[in-house]
Amino acid sequence: MNLSNFDVDTFLRDYWQKKPLLIRGAWDGWANPLDPDELAGLACEEGVESRLITLKRADWRVEAGPLPEERFGRLGKAPYTLLVQAVDHHVPEVAALLDPFRFVPDWRIDDVMVSYASDGGGVGPHFDQYDVFLIQGLGRRRWQIGGVCTDDTPLLPHDDLRLLAAFEPVEEWVLEPGDMLYVPPRVAHNGVAVGADCMTYSVGFRAPARSELIAHFCDHILAELDDDDRYADPGLTAAADPREITAEALDALHAMVLDKLGDRATFARWFGSYVTTPKYDDDADAGGDPADPATRAAFIRDADGTRLEFVNGKCVDGRG
Repeated sequence: MNLSNFDVDTFLRDYWQKKPLLIRGAWDGWANPLDPDELAGLACEEGVESRLITLKRADWRVEAGPLPEERFGRLGKAPYTLLVQAVDHHVPEVAALLDPFRFVPDWRIDDVMVSYASDGGGVGPHFDQYDVFLIQGLGRRRWQIGGVCTDDTPLLPHDDLRLLAAFEPVEEWVLEPGDMLYVPPRVAHNGVAVGADCMTYSVGFRAPARSELIAHFCDHILAELDDDDRYADPGLTAAADPREITAEALDALHAMVLDKLGDRATFARWFGSYVTTPKYDDDADAGGDPADPATRAAFIRDADGTRLEFVNGKCVDGRG
């Protein structure tokens, strides 16, 4: 399937990470690629990340998978939502939904999460830290869009869900099969199933946090360092005041840190491996088959023009 009524250049210029966009009939000949029973079956499997969210008298409850098959027969009439992550890793027809979004670099694409909801089911008002395309696959869902959230936006106390303490919608639409809604990072939104058999496909994108990059890159650097690589001051002169840390000492110490952290070539090789590391352990054992939807691959052009190829967390250019 291909996107229709969608101009990539216009979207990137006017909407990407700027404001939401609703596209009616976004797909040319939409056909729901996954049966609800197949989704429930995936949620019962070991190694598949899934959650069941139920809402009863304002009480949000989350159960982590794998779920026992009999659980679905005991759901009752309360609204519920089944969420299954990385369905594109297991179902080729769902993986094909990613192809029209290749105008965004592959390393930014995370996965396709699929949700199934009963009438009134949802995950509550929230915001994400990443871009997402919400594709209505089956049934109908009412989407409400609110304002832009910040780190100070109040949340309800909950161990498993980041629910907004206050949500004021500014726009609202009911999506039909084949419709699509783009939501930028930090924009509040709330989706509620209208009627039974509501399926939504969420194409999510990765956005590494600065803290994440620094922490993991520093771990990589530390693993490569030799304990014998130490500060030295062979040109030391007598201290005017023994309590003072001199500017010369600070410059040398600071350089010891920055010389390692500031090496762009080292960062590039680390990041290529880091960003292609499979999300799940089972995917790491797949062997990096390019035809496997779980395979993560990327390349970086080195300063001399050499392509550094990365597959499933490993640099495969022959240099380690």
